[in-house]
Amino acid sequence: MTNQRGKGRAVAALAALCALAALSGQGAQAATGPQRPYRADSPYRYDPHARPVTAAATGQGAPRLAAGKVYRSAVGPGTKAYFQVDLGSTGDAYVSAVAVPKPDTEVAFGDGIELTLQDRDGNTCDTGRAVFGSPEYPRPIAAYVSRGLTRNQTSCQAAGPYHVLVQRIGGAASTPGEWGLELRHTREPRLTADAATTAPTHWATTAPPVPSSAARAVHGGTGFADAAPLSGGAWRDTLKPGATLFYRVPVGWGQQLSATAELGRAGGSRYVDKAIDLQLYNPALGPVVDVYTGYDGRPASVAFQPLAPVAYENRYSTSGPVAALRFGGDHYLAVSLSPKVAQVLGPGAYPVTLRVGVRGEAKPAPAYEGAAPDFAADGRTTSPVPAAAPPGHDGGSTGMRLLAAGGIGTGTLLVGWLGVRTLVARRRAQPVRPG
Repeated sequence: MTNQRGKGRAVAALAALCALAALSGQGAQAATGPQRPYRADSPYRYDPHARPVTAAATGQGAPRLAAGKVYRSAVGPGTKAYFQVDLGSTGDAYVSAVAVPKPDTEVAFGDGIELTLQDRDGNTCDTGRAVFGSPEYPRPIAAYVSRGLTRNQTSCQAAGPYHVLVQRIGGAASTPGEWGLELRHTREPRLTADAATTAPTHWATTAPPVPSSAARAVHGGTGFADAAPLSGGAWRDTLKPGATLFYRVPVGWGQQLSATAELGRAGGSRYVDKAIDLQLYNPALGPVVDVYTGYDGRPASVAFQPLAPVAYENRYSTSGPVAALRFGGDHYLAVSLSPKVAQVLGPGAYPVTLRVGVRGEAKPAPAYEGAAPDFAADGRTTSPVPAAAPPGHDGGSTGMRLLAAGGIGTGTLLVGWLGVRTLVARRRAQPVRPG
């Protein structure tokens, strides 16, 4: 019996050490993983701090989306996904939703998502939508709804609970199945005094100059939360068919953004219609503009028409792209490559160059009653993130921190392993005494 108990203790010790070894391996893997840039063949990267929530089929029992937080959910075809937000009486509010279909999903021109903001009586305060449009291939798309406090309106001005309804639109030709959702609720303080309510109608119609220096390497993110930071200039990356890469560009009040995406030369000569798609989103993840072009293996480029400078009064414009350029802060570029490129021109990564220009000196923010809004996609900060250090890397995994806290290093683990092997060998060599 003594021998059996000894063997049992040895096996238990061995199991514990094996568990720690596995934990160490997992920790090393987790610590190493984020050090590698998220590449084009990765799926959409949800914010790692996103809280999972299950949408309600009606307004009753809808989960609450707190301001400044990020959430993850889903919406199916023909279903209603309700969420609740608490809106105050001291500022405006925005709720955005990023729709993430699976890569092998079939989508059509009018497929997309629609958001509706409703008051407690079910009255519509605002609607917003995003569709795939002519590039009929699955990729992340985003839309938002807003509640603005004004001095000459009475509807949707009261403080209290409101509902956000997210639905899929189109769907006749799309593949059934849920789409992922990434949700954000952001607040904007009201101004201390009346501001201009007339949007500008004239601005520079030539693109801001782009430095002629050689393109610098960058690794685009695979979601808004890990979008790679860009300043003005030329940047080179690679993009795989069916993938979308994300970049963020700080654009201050009064500044004017321009961007061009260029596909480099590749093998083949067959033409792919609407092969590359370039989207721009404002800091609250509202769509600004979406442009695209075809590709046949020869260099091709797509660029935005001259955009309006960022201004608070842009929100009063009847033009969607102008109205969306209403905030200073990080603006987001999303570059997608059609999966048909792989079928027609071959798989692999394709060279892409982004040319970004920002014209003008940043002006002071409007006179908000509170702190200027922080419209970071991760809901926490708008400070630059070095391209060489992808967001999410914390210098070590939970497993490795646990091992360090327990004082178990690699040498100790090895000594323990050898000790267990010796103990088991000695026990096996001893004769079994009759009990």
